[in-house]
Amino acid sequence: MIQRHTFDFLKDLVENNNREWFQENKDRYESARENVIDFTGEWLGLMKKIDPGINENLDPKKCVMRIYRDIRFSKNKTPYKNNFGVSIPAKGSRAGGAEYFLHIAPGNSFIAGGYWMPEAAHLKAIRQEIDYNADDLKKIIDADEFVKLFGEFRKQEQLKSVPREYSVDNENIELLKLKSFVAFHQIKDEELYEKDVAAKIATICSKIYPLNVFINNALV
Repeated sequence: MIQRHTFDFLKDLVENNNREWFQENKDRYESARENVIDFTGEWLGLMKKIDPGINENLDPKKCVMRIYRDIRFSKNKTPYKNNFGVSIPAKGSRAGGAEYFLHIAPGNSFIAGGYWMPEAAHLKAIRQEIDYNADDLKKIIDADEFVKLFGEFRKQEQLKSVPREYSVDNENIELLKLKSFVAFHQIKDEELYEKDVAAKIATICSKIYPLNVFINNALV
């Protein structure tokens, strides 16, 4: 489970997002990070039983994303993220395909999966897979349990115009216009404090698993 001190650290970081405060509270950061790594290890162990594509030797530490922001090209110059992010690639050990993602932030925690903003070549391949096998995708995203957990898949950000490879009268044009292919489920802070939360999150991810298989099949 995620400890309350981890959320306390993140709440204080929101109010004190500067290098001086962070250095003075480095021990709190390290303690929070270790909590997230330990949780990731538990979650990862459960996920390997659900998704055989996950690298058996994947290190939980490598799944926890850096808290340091790249501010070189950003107007927001705060040096640290106000959250912990955990990414489990659905195939192999590197990003660049479907994944399971946990965002830990006070009042804004969520579990997500799929592929957010694919690069051009991957986007083209996913659209082609949708064009060829849309019925397979629709069976996944239109299932009652999927909709209950993640909402309407087609309501993600779409292109304003039709992709040039496809016609406006394509019966699956709403899916082909998508920029991302993500299932998203909000999690309350209190849920992350529960001892069995890793199992609950893994169960949610089991409903994302078929979507990740569809996406990664497109990228083969």
